[in-house]
Amino acid sequence: MNQDRARPPLRVALVQFKPTKADVRGNLGRACQILAEESPHADVVVFPEAALSGYFLEGGVSESALSTDQLVEWLGAPPQDAADLVVGFYERHRRRLFNSAAYLEPAGDSWSVRHVHRKMFLPTYGVFDEARFVEPGAEVRAFDTRFGRFGMLNCEDAWHSLPGTILALDRAELVIVVSASPARDFGPSSRGMPANLDRWDQLAPAMAAEHGIFVVVAQLAGSEGGKLFPGGSIAVGPDGQMLARGPLLEEAVTVAVLDAGALDRARVSSPLLSDLEQVLPHLRRSLERVVSRDADGEGQEESAEELPDIAPVLAGRGDVLPADASLRDPELLALDLALVERTLVEFIREEVQRRRGFQRVVVGVSGGVDSAVSLFLACRALGPENVHGYRLPYRTSSADSLEHASLTLDATGAHAHTIDISAPIDLYVEQYEPDISPLRRGNLMARLRSVILFDQSAKVGGLPLGTGNKSERLLGYFTWHADDSPPINPLGDLFKTQVWALARHLGVPDVIVDKPATADLVKGVNDEDELGVSYREADPILHWLLRGYGVDELIRMGFDEGPVRVVSRRLESTHWKRELPTVAVLSSSAIGEFYLRPVDY
Repeated sequence: MNQDRARPPLRVALVQFKPTKADVRGNLGRACQILAEESPHADVVVFPEAALSGYFLEGGVSESALSTDQLVEWLGAPPQDAADLVVGFYERHRRRLFNSAAYLEPAGDSWSVRHVHRKMFLPTYGVFDEARFVEPGAEVRAFDTRFGRFGMLNCEDAWHSLPGTILALDRAELVIVVSASPARDFGPSSRGMPANLDRWDQLAPAMAAEHGIFVVVAQLAGSEGGKLFPGGSIAVGPDGQMLARGPLLEEAVTVAVLDAGALDRARVSSPLLSDLEQVLPHLRRSLERVVSRDADGEGQEESAEELPDIAPVLAGRGDVLPADASLRDPELLALDLALVERTLVEFIREEVQRRRGFQRVVVGVSGGVDSAVSLFLACRALGPENVHGYRLPYRTSSADSLEHASLTLDATGAHAHTIDISAPIDLYVEQYEPDISPLRRGNLMARLRSVILFDQSAKVGGLPLGTGNKSERLLGYFTWHADDSPPINPLGDLFKTQVWALARHLGVPDVIVDKPATADLVKGVNDEDELGVSYREADPILHWLLRGYGVDELIRMGFDEGPVRVVSRRLESTHWKRELPTVAVLSSSAIGEFYLRPVDY
């Protein structure tokens, strides 16, 4: 992509790819097929990060890693008139493991590796744990291809400004970013996309406009153990304008046309790269001073005008500001409900059919809002003919619960089943535990319902679908190994108040959404009676506790002390209910401690 304006525009195909977990040969075969199909229409075909294996492999990285020699061998002969190929993969290099991206050019009856970029910034926070399983790369540089001078970055590399700056200074005119960025945060201001993609919409144009270069980002798609990759690949021009965008949540190929003349126009109108090159010697000295500073903060002598080596802790002089009522605003937890619906439908479809190979699900339908929302979502994802809903009443169950469960089943068109659990529960109680407490009886009912759902799932060849929400899980308000046992749960990261909002959006009957929440295990007892706090009070408190705020801080923020302490006590005392059973670790191959594989491996 030189400055010759007569040269044809560069066509870059961004492939949103859903790899089969750890099936490197199979994924590579599909990639070759796509490459052959796109080569007539593209000059460079770009596959996303970890496209050959899936991203979340944990300890399975070593089993899926390839050397570049193996990659070339397994690719086989290029198709006729093949495009250049960029592919993200886990790499075995010099007896070490890396998260890499390779740029390959067709060379007769084989491929030539033009450049390999090894990811430098390894996210190890939240859902990410890369630094435990791969090593960081040690270099970022531009390279020449038959189409011009390019650079490559791998996902989080692009979230830091220096790598893109170095590539631009190294005369790259196109930066190719491969990415596997799990979808997260679905607020109403998300412009119809998860917030992580909104962040990419800031990063890529900023890099492009600052340096007068093209930037393309190829995003992974699909679901891996509940983490959804949303697609949404983008191409950005050197003026920061969006040139192309891939669809959400789908496998797709998006072709972006990059006209080299745009580079000249951008650099004339905004010569920021030229300015940087002129000031670079001075910036280099400042950078060297910062880098050379030792652990104690001692380095070269600083002038009186410069800050002291040890700056004071950030603090002011005034009183605490008045409590901000907006921090307790129920709209704090508002969602882009259409986007959430679309994402959860895709989640169910991906996890049930594609990842686990089932066609059907079974759902326990209680007559409450949670099971109604799960049933509605399942029917939209799989079709009502593939969804079996089960009413599992006990003799003391509310008549409203049965009626509302029937209303939900009728509204969705799912297969309706009723199995009365009174006889087996009563037989056990009468023969063995006549003095059983209401709490124990309720737990028996919940666990028997789970046993029946799993057995019925085997009968119909389906998979149990969960219905528990985030509020219940965080407050520990569920029966262990009962409500939480289904292997797939679309609602587990939605607060109760968010489930109510989603229910209205989906068209769940108002009578179900509006009634008080109850597990219907103890006659006449609602959730909030047992919890000692309402969900509308608890959810904002949980939101801030999960973001690192302490009890005293929340009280200073204006939350009532009683509910804050109730919620905090429940949250801190129920971590064990949200984990698998604790196993005594006696070896260096303990499952889940040393032997680590994701759920969908």
